[in-house]
Amino acid sequence: MDSGYYAAYAGLVARTQALDTAASNLANANTAGYRAEREYFRSVLLDPLGGNSQLGSTVNNYGLLGGDRLDLSQGVLTPTGNPLDLAIEGQGFFAVLTSRGIRYTRDGGFHRSQSGQLVTAVDEQVLSSAGKPISVPPGEVSIGSDGVLSVSGGVVATVGVFAFAPGTELTPEGKNRYQAPEKAVVLASKSATVHQGSLEAANQDVIQGSLDLLMMQRQAETMQRALTLFHTEFNKIATEDLPRI
Repeated sequence: MDSGYYAAYAGLVARTQALDTAASNLANANTAGYRAEREYFRSVLLDPLGGNSQLGSTVNNYGLLGGDRLDLSQGVLTPTGNPLDLAIEGQGFFAVLTSRGIRYTRDGGFHRSQSGQLVTAVDEQVLSSAGKPISVPPGEVSIGSDGVLSVSGGVVATVGVFAFAPGTELTPEGKNRYQAPEKAVVLASKSATVHQGSLEAANQDVIQGSLDLLMMQRQAETMQRALTLFHTEFNKIATEDLPRI
């Protein structure tokens, strides 16, 4: 079979996956704390003989989409005036207790629940640096750049900002929640600064996201046309040339 068919097929698979990623990024461009996903490619030898197999050669010659990685770059901080809205500048995540366990987020849109705890917009408990729920007594709330939460001058707790060992891959869950691997090393972030009364926007620009989506769509269409051409040529060979042999 013509190697061009493999190239077109690999290209179509890669561009289709990239198109899905670009669409998701654009759809969440206005989601607070959203971390965009960026595609990456892999080139691997599938056999121990250094590419002597036809399949291994095909993968290495034409490449396959390896998947998506989170873009952990900083989003824009926007003042809100709400004293319980928090934004992180630098590396790190807030920890929240969900029905599925602890998840991590950059969305600091918090409020005080009826029971007096610091919770997210969907009433998930926000965890302290010690991994405990945070109770917020009535009074004037002040949160320092180190996450220390005080009410009427008295220290209550420290809002936890956590980081992970280099190379740790977080799994996206929903719009802006992330799950750490089971045995991930979770550390207190040393480079993060907490901003009270602000929220961090998604790190996906709407204009660039629209351009990415358009480019991926056109590339996928190009690969589809190429695949159709090869398929038509193979059918021609099968119906016209092979009977003559």
